[in-house]
Amino acid sequence: MHLKLHLKHALALSAILTSGASIAQQCHAGSQALTYPISKKIDQVDDYHGVKVTDPYRWLENGNSDDTKAWIEAQNKLTQGFLEKIPAREAIRERLTKLWNFERFSVPFKEGGRYFYSRNDGLQNQAVLYTVKQPDDAPRLLLDPNQLAADGTVALAGIAVSPNGKYLAYGTAASGSDWNEWKVRDIESGKDTADHLQWVKFSGASWTHDSSGFFYSRYDAPKEVTKLADVNYFQKLYFHKIGTPQNDDVLVYDRPDQKEWGFAGHVTDDGKYLIVSISQGTEQKNRVYYKDLSKKDAAMLPLLDDFDASYDFIDNDGPVFLFNSNKDAPKGRIIAIDTRQPAAAKWRVIVPEAEQTLQSANLVDQRLVVDYLKDARSQVKVFTLEGKLIREVALPGIGSASGFGGKRHDKETFYSFTGFTTPAAIYRYDLASGKSSLYRQPKVAFDPSAFETRQVFYSSKDGTQVPMFIVSKKGLKLDGGNPTYLYGYGGFNISLTPAFSVANLAWMEMGGVYALPNLRGGGEYGKAWHEAGTKLQKQNVFDDFIGAAQWLIANKYTSPQKLAIGGGSNGGLLVGATMVQRPELFAAAMPQVGVMDMLRFHKFTIGWGWTSDYGSSDNADEFKALYAYSPLHNLKSGTCYPATLVTTADHDDRVVPAHSFKFVATEQADQAGAAPVLIRIDTKAGHGAGKPTSKLIDEVADRWGFLTKVLDMHIAPNADAVAGEPLKPSAN
Repeated sequence: MHLKLHLKHALALSAILTSGASIAQQCHAGSQALTYPISKKIDQVDDYHGVKVTDPYRWLENGNSDDTKAWIEAQNKLTQGFLEKIPAREAIRERLTKLWNFERFSVPFKEGGRYFYSRNDGLQNQAVLYTVKQPDDAPRLLLDPNQLAADGTVALAGIAVSPNGKYLAYGTAASGSDWNEWKVRDIESGKDTADHLQWVKFSGASWTHDSSGFFYSRYDAPKEVTKLADVNYFQKLYFHKIGTPQNDDVLVYDRPDQKEWGFAGHVTDDGKYLIVSISQGTEQKNRVYYKDLSKKDAAMLPLLDDFDASYDFIDNDGPVFLFNSNKDAPKGRIIAIDTRQPAAAKWRVIVPEAEQTLQSANLVDQRLVVDYLKDARSQVKVFTLEGKLIREVALPGIGSASGFGGKRHDKETFYSFTGFTTPAAIYRYDLASGKSSLYRQPKVAFDPSAFETRQVFYSSKDGTQVPMFIVSKKGLKLDGGNPTYLYGYGGFNISLTPAFSVANLAWMEMGGVYALPNLRGGGEYGKAWHEAGTKLQKQNVFDDFIGAAQWLIANKYTSPQKLAIGGGSNGGLLVGATMVQRPELFAAAMPQVGVMDMLRFHKFTIGWGWTSDYGSSDNADEFKALYAYSPLHNLKSGTCYPATLVTTADHDDRVVPAHSFKFVATEQADQAGAAPVLIRIDTKAGHGAGKPTSKLIDEVADRWGFLTKVLDMHIAPNADAVAGEPLKPSAN
């Protein structure tokens, strides 16, 4: 349910910089370079606690109206006309296509006597699900999402294998929507059963121990016409029995008195208990209820009902439940709660809070495998069930590790390891020996030794030390002339860690610098770090981002004429707020699927769930803070804004596209200089999850083509180059 979808993209071309001002710096009133489509204004004024706020583009919130459709068509025509004239764009697409064409795998997991993993052979729009009896067997194709839609716009949204290995429950998302449909496939035959579930959102599936069915959560059917915008309340937890219609599904738990409560049901590995985690929006807290499945008609019992901290269920030893929790431990710890004596005074600490931030924990081979973050880098440790440290896992380098799943009797586990210049490789880990062995390694045609990663710490406005990764080619000249892409997020307890990206690789190939600061609001340093970037303290996040830009400029990595900023979702808000507050600091801004209207975000789909981070305009004090930084409401007429390319999509029902529509209409009207203000509105796409490879390549080519233009980056054609190879840089 969080906003996390960080599309960190770049391109693959060699380039050099030329003298002269970028488009973004040609700021002369009246010298507008583009003629924008007319965006009509209406007389809409709202009263917020005595403050009158105009909203002249409110009509753009209705994505189904003829006026809005005409506006979208006109904006896309303008944007595509601009992008089509960029000489490097097609070469960029060719290079991206070649780089993207490499084999990649997911981390395998074991269930029902089989292993399962996904694989993309390179340019497939969606990864394909395979199964094997043993890890090194020849794989058998189980489910190919590319066969569900010719254009690759139907993606897998979740899978769950029955304990007996007979069934695969799988969810699909069409055109990037958060609405999912779930079906069931017979694993042996590869054919679907008649089971078909609709109106599932923000839910997985968890099977009963006898494989007769599974628990899942759904909403009541919405209105078809407005299903991508209507607010989502009253989620309900159901049980679906295989072979029965959805109308016969059993309602397991709901709360008509709590419209904001969401339910995630999980059956324990021993099959005895149903654990229900109850969330409220994106608040980093939850309640935990449970039900004894061994007893007919057993009641749903509250175990942790104070909504005072986060409690992530790990596993159980009979009636004793293990949790990863930040209760009385801002950076996390592992505790044991005996359901027969659940009072807090009886809780037992297994792994105490550490200096590092605890991210996740799994119980495998009677050991606890615990994933920590140390300055935004992975550190993994193995403990006994009594909490004694056995060893630290020797990771392949400095980067991000994920996986380590399994059951208490498994002897092995798998994990993925990646870094900025390390494509995600899959490792097999033996719990007894503590040794890792390489299982799958992608082959990307580039030399990682040609690049280097630095981590620096800089001071934000209030003196807080903020870490930042900087990645570039080796031998970078610190002369202030490097095109630099500064990417951020800063919210919802989400941690940004080193990860490989084809697009970022390409950006660095062309001589660009990629900078990633770990802003407050994220989860890199635990609860306090997150809360320091929320609600009335949200300005800290923008100050951190501005501080990163100032550090890069002061240390001669780049200059305002060569600095671009980007971010998606909550990161789109970050970009919007920052460019509005300090327009002179950046040459280009690329907010993706951003939250731009901070006064009305909670009125659409799941937006109300973000008030835990943002606050709400319904509250007078929080309104004041929101109004002070809301990107839409702080644009000012006659201001020279950076060259702007906003990206959104017609099926985004997480951050509805009206945010981007209203922001662009306003900025186009207010822009005083020649820097373009454009919007790219994708079709049959959503917030980002499950986007087909072809659409990803097109979007990256457009965004980096845009930057070659507005950052005044010149790339000479090379008649002798093979299509898709890095291009020869031009001195002009």
